Amino acid sequence: NDAGVAVKDIEVAYVANAVGQQLTELKGTIGQHVLTSAGFFGLPVINVENACTGGSTSLRGAYMEVASGNADVALAVGVEKLFCGDSAKSAQTMAAGTIYAKFGFMFVALYALQLKKWMASSGATKLHFAKVAAKNKYNGSLNPYAQFQKAMTVEQILESRVVAEPLTQFMCSTMADGAAAAIVCSSDIAKKISKKQPVQIAACELVSGTYNIPGEVHEEITTRAALKAYEKAGIGPEDVQVVEVHDAMSPAELRMYEELHLCKPGEAGMMIDEGHTTLTGRLPVNPSGGLAAKGHPISATGLAQVYEVVTQMRGEAGKRQITNNPKVGLVENAGGWTMDDNAACAVTILKK
Repeated sequence: NDAGVAVKDIEVAYVANAVGQQLTELKGTIGQHVLTSAGFFGLPVINVENACTGGSTSLRGAYMEVASGNADVALAVGVEKLFCGDSAKSAQTMAAGTIYAKFGFMFVALYALQLKKWMASSGATKLHFAKVAAKNKYNGSLNPYAQFQKAMTVEQILESRVVAEPLTQFMCSTMADGAAAAIVCSSDIAKKISKKQPVQIAACELVSGTYNIPGEVHEEITTRAALKAYEKAGIGPEDVQVVEVHDAMSPAELRMYEELHLCKPGEAGMMIDEGHTTLTGRLPVNPSGGLAAKGHPISATGLAQVYEVVTQMRGEAGKRQITNNPKVGLVENAGGWTMDDNAACAVTILKK
């Protein structure tokens, strides 16, 4: 309805899902089952599995179909059903995204270790972490699609129970069910069929993680993806006006300021202290509320982030509408784990 296309207009679909095969009886054909229930019959469906990066990976697939001329109209979907009546089973399934799971080492502990290391080099503090979490809880309170629509104070976040130092309960995302979708088509077709402002995918870059080999220094996976996206889109980080980042733990947002080159090393704490990334700041980040407020339905997350940036660029975000009239937006979506690096990271640049 939003794009102005009918089911018959869609030529190919990419459907992302991370844990459905482990939690349901559906094996390998979740996309076909999901789309058939929505009225799609006979459509070529490509099932996508790429941990938390699945949504952005499905978008990249649809984008490449259109960019290559193989299709005029493509559909990207991300869908996740994590609540299955057995929370332990769901948690164990999600933990399988890291090779450390067999030792009982969960994602939150890996995040905590990375953050402790980063705190030493960046000057960021636990207070900064609570401030960014409070910012996002406020944004989520204005988002009717958010899982948690309640603002929280910095003090409430700091006083919540410690999950893995320095992370407290209200800095962390939780299990969520959800789905998101996007229609990708050529500019000519968009101008003909869409009643709304078309938004261009200027870049959709995907990279994989690296193993940390002693004696070798690698750029962070986010930086590698971002630099490729900036070059593809013909812009620099200074041109970006709205951002959604993958903050499965809210403090990760601060790291992304640096890794996306949105600030200089050591300035992330200043960005949050001075309010630069609030809804009324010069560079709003996670106006949706981020993953800890909006929710993190794994394979739907990347497309939900794209939805938020597109909504902001069209001026349709209601109470959470940012005030800088953005023309360039960025989405960073990462997932999985290879040793001490994310397994995958996608950076998408959107323009209007």
